[in-house]
Amino acid sequence: MKLRPYQDEAVDFLFENDRAMVLAPVGAGKTAITLKAMEGMILEGYVTRWLVIAPLRVARDVWPIEQVKWSSGLALATATGSPAHRIAALQSDAKIVVINYDNIQWLAEQDLSSFDGIVFDELTKLKNPSGARFKALHKVIDQFNIRWGLTGSFTSNGLEDVFGQCKIIDQKLLGRSKGAFMQQYFSLNTYAGFDDWTPLPGALERVMQRIKPATFVLEPGEYKDKLPPCHVVQIDVQLNDREPYEAMKRDFVVQFPDAQAIAQNAAVVTQKLQQMSSGFVYSPEPVWFSPHKFDALDDLLSENQRANTILVYQYKEELDELKRRYRNLTVLDDPDAIGRWNAGNIPLMAVHPKSAGHGLNLQFGGCHMVFLSLPWSLELYEQTVGRLHRSGQQRDVWVYVLMTKDTIDERIWAALHDKQKLSDIALEALK
Repeated sequence: MKLRPYQDEAVDFLFENDRAMVLAPVGAGKTAITLKAMEGMILEGYVTRWLVIAPLRVARDVWPIEQVKWSSGLALATATGSPAHRIAALQSDAKIVVINYDNIQWLAEQDLSSFDGIVFDELTKLKNPSGARFKALHKVIDQFNIRWGLTGSFTSNGLEDVFGQCKIIDQKLLGRSKGAFMQQYFSLNTYAGFDDWTPLPGALERVMQRIKPATFVLEPGEYKDKLPPCHVVQIDVQLNDREPYEAMKRDFVVQFPDAQAIAQNAAVVTQKLQQMSSGFVYSPEPVWFSPHKFDALDDLLSENQRANTILVYQYKEELDELKRRYRNLTVLDDPDAIGRWNAGNIPLMAVHPKSAGHGLNLQFGGCHMVFLSLPWSLELYEQTVGRLHRSGQQRDVWVYVLMTKDTIDERIWAALHDKQKLSDIALEALK
């Protein structure tokens, strides 16, 4: 297979930079780009062996498939599953070993002396330098001369996220200390005993300027004409019985005939309100009081003539309701779900953004997606949409967002749009 011109430019950038990051939107082919660059580094003798760290499903279902397409001359082993299987992969002759982020702490205790190149697929997984995974990895990172990171957005949840991602690639980019970084680019305000760090005017642009030499930015204009349009449609749904929702919002408690739902604090009430926007609430057992979203989903599926559709949920009870309504429903953990979906043999597949949010290729089995409820994370939202709207998709993609009027659904949707504005500013500053 042949790379597109914009992908060749990204390969050249990685090849020329030992410490580098690729900022490319979903579906732009970051895995293909990286595999070709990795192959070149091995052939030229700059790297002996590569370690790739990726989300579990990406490590298991994406890298092995893409490796066959783009660097078939290099053997690849996946270090997922049992400790024995992971050790066997590390001790194998494979030039590329792929492991998942959940195993980083275990990985840091192993003999990694045969590796001198490392790739972080979905670099935002390492945005928290205080996390146990980051600390474990940081102890062994110096032995990797070549470090590359792949991401769709550095700033999916704010400017603060950038520091950890850059430090694991090269601490020269933004320094060693997050405290010093925060003091330089943020102002501290204290309200009711809580610290609130707010970016200083122009901070985002200054940070992006500092990391620009180590960052390849794939501008949307370089590839968007290769993809069909993506249409996002907001479907407003009415919550006819508003009393339970208003009681939870007002009193943090709602009384049902056989149950009572209580929120202990504002954070919990936010979760409860999102559940209630879908017509149920955990008390702790689920209590249903309105089927409005699922009735709207029935209508939508009928209008689309039962076209193959991905259904995105946030809560297990939403998944359970889908299973009750649709006997033909498939989930990602079902046998060969990805292969059957891409073959066009699955009419309905339910996914959670945290499971389907990174790397999976689902563009061949359909072009419709419905969000029953939304994640707060812009990264998860965009990555989930990108499972369909990516290279290889031949049809217009239709994304439907079921929005219960005058509920927290509207706040979440607005927050995602605000984060998108921040991401767009960061992208512009890196050009």
